Amino acid sequence: MKKQFKRVFVIVIDSVGIGAMPDAAEFGDEGASTVEHISLSMPEGLKLPVLGSLGIGQLTNIVGTPAVKVHPNSYVARMHEASFGKDTMTGHWEIMGLLTTEPFQTFTDTGFPKELLEELEKRTGYKVIGNIAASGTEIMAKLGEESMRDNSIIVYTSADSVLQVCANENVIGLENLYKVCETARDICMKPEWRVGRVIARPFVGDTPANFKRTPNRHDWALSPSGTTALDILKDNGYMVSAIGKIKDIYNGVGIVESQKIVSNEDGMDKVIEIAKNRDFEGLVFTNLVEFDSEYGHRRNPIGYGQALEAFDLRLGQLIEELNEDDLVIVTADHGNDPTFKGTDHTREMVPLVAYSSSYKNGRKLADRFSFADLGATVLENFGLEKAENMIGLVIEPLLED
Repeated sequence: MKKQFKRVFVIVIDSVGIGAMPDAAEFGDEGASTVEHISLSMPEGLKLPVLGSLGIGQLTNIVGTPAVKVHPNSYVARMHEASFGKDTMTGHWEIMGLLTTEPFQTFTDTGFPKELLEELEKRTGYKVIGNIAASGTEIMAKLGEESMRDNSIIVYTSADSVLQVCANENVIGLENLYKVCETARDICMKPEWRVGRVIARPFVGDTPANFKRTPNRHDWALSPSGTTALDILKDNGYMVSAIGKIKDIYNGVGIVESQKIVSNEDGMDKVIEIAKNRDFEGLVFTNLVEFDSEYGHRRNPIGYGQALEAFDLRLGQLIEELNEDDLVIVTADHGNDPTFKGTDHTREMVPLVAYSSSYKNGRKLADRFSFADLGATVLENFGLEKAENMIGLVIEPLLED
């Protein structure tokens, strides 16, 4: 008889890859291995007692975390990405059933084309400065005063498919900044400039010493290219609770409720609060972005390792609040090896760590060949079928234990 879980918690630990994909060389990523290389960089290794006890050490070499082979309450596997890409939206969309064959446009190395920026200036009336791949806080400190003085806008990008617009909200006005971003979204619908997200990045302050981002960030994302597991869950009356940037990644489609977060810790606070206090049937879908944004792109393996150790502690606290008919799945959306060349994401396999106190036969499973197997399994758990446009095969042991 198949098991059915009442509440499913999926936590995407953003960019936590576990080894190069077989086709990594096509992306310039041969040899990348996020978790392994972090563990080699940590002075005393990477200490992940909770994830280690669940079997993650069987998926990749982790100095400091033994490869525990007996873990009856958890299943682990490596998942390969079927889509052609290594960005946030491609990875997340595939988790919930969508295959992406044409990667979103990125402008990490070149900046945005002159023609794109000229059209943005013409249609908005604002001069564009910046146009590089950069950390948001760094470019704000570097160009913020110039932007305020000239009432110009700072445009920048990252390793993701994203166009970000930064300006002081007390100078430009928040509504004007949003209008600029709406115009940029329209311009970036052209196939040659098609980015996944346009993001408003407002800040306040008088000098670089006191510049501070405000909570008025807003994203204009592309909607998913087809029906996802989230749509099917929502349409059938199940909860789909999005924590972190999940709502932005799916442009709100298939989401019942959402909460923004300011950090990984805040995200886990919100997940634990739901687990502890709320009764529902459905999915809590969480993204913890700081692994990627604060440590991966900034090539900080020690900070990344410390963030993983902090998450491991919080995962243990979450497990303490779970019921026997709850399932928690920890996974990722791509890699971002902080010891690797450049500042881009890395084309890697990702972990699948599935825990329930009701499991009795947990073990390491064979590799899965699409992230979408996760979404297909969630749908099967609730007795639902995937749409014709969706990919993914049910991970049978997770529902047959």
